[in-house]
Amino acid sequence: MLERTASDATPRDDAVRLLARREYSRAELVERLAAKGHADDSIAECLDDLAEQGLQSDARFAESFLRSRIFRGQGPVKIRLELERRGLCREEVQAAFAASEQAGEADWAALACAALARRFTGPGDTPRERARRERFLASRGFDFDQVRHALAHAWDSTSD
Repeated sequence: MLERTASDATPRDDAVRLLARREYSRAELVERLAAKGHADDSIAECLDDLAEQGLQSDARFAESFLRSRIFRGQGPVKIRLELERRGLCREEVQAAFAASEQAGEADWAALACAALARRFTGPGDTPRERARRERFLASRGFDFDQVRHALAHAWDSTSD
């Protein structure tokens, strides 16, 4: 029986091995398969076949990625940028956000409140302390309105 070595692997073998662990965007798979030395035309053909078979989907990747980042307490600005950096077009990103909001998964104001309340015990007594809280939320990817809402409501007794 012949045993395949890593250098004998086809683009499909490598792509399926990657997809077995987690979802990948098409652009990420192109990058990883090219790094393994596969030809551009064979990568494109392979990924077209995988997409037709439903084994690779940028829409499914975007939904999964968005859900995982919401679970981590990240805001929409940061998530959008990261999805675009991973090769998704704006329309695909918008569709994922719309699906998430329609499913009730993305209450950005509540998420900002929860992240802030977990990190800090109160809104801060000085402008410097409040600015620190604002920077924390901004670095997490929340927009101005979400930051303002969180600063006003994160420690309300009904915010959970």
